[in-house]
Amino acid sequence: MSKKLVIVMANTDPRNGEELGAPIFQASVAAAMDYEVEVICTATAGRLMKKGVAEKLFVKEGSPKSVYDFIKEAHEAGVKFYCCSPNLDLFNMTQGDLIPECEGVVGGAHLIEEVMEEDCKVMTY
Repeated sequence: MSKKLVIVMANTDPRNGEELGAPIFQASVAAAMDYEVEVICTATAGRLMKKGVAEKLFVKEGSPKSVYDFIKEAHEAGVKFYCCSPNLDLFNMTQGDLIPECEGVVGGAHLIEEVMEEDCKVMTY
């Protein structure tokens, strides 16, 4: 059985809040099941790692919990969030602009290394 799950959020568009619930929820569930979980936000989803963005997004209109609330809960459960390095330039961000729950910035080599690990499973959104 795999002990690590990497969730890649690449095609998940923060402008469509309903797309954001499943990957973050599944990350939380996997962490609760004692899996090591990483969520790598790349492409458009990289915006989620910028301070002030996820706080304004909601999975469902009228919900009292923002997407940032879900990210914080997942992080508290042990999920590690990462921003893909090209996003810094793409969205005019610096590392100082990243939310505290973001463990840091990773490049393509990190993702490839993780995917190639024998005990790792990957989900993409």
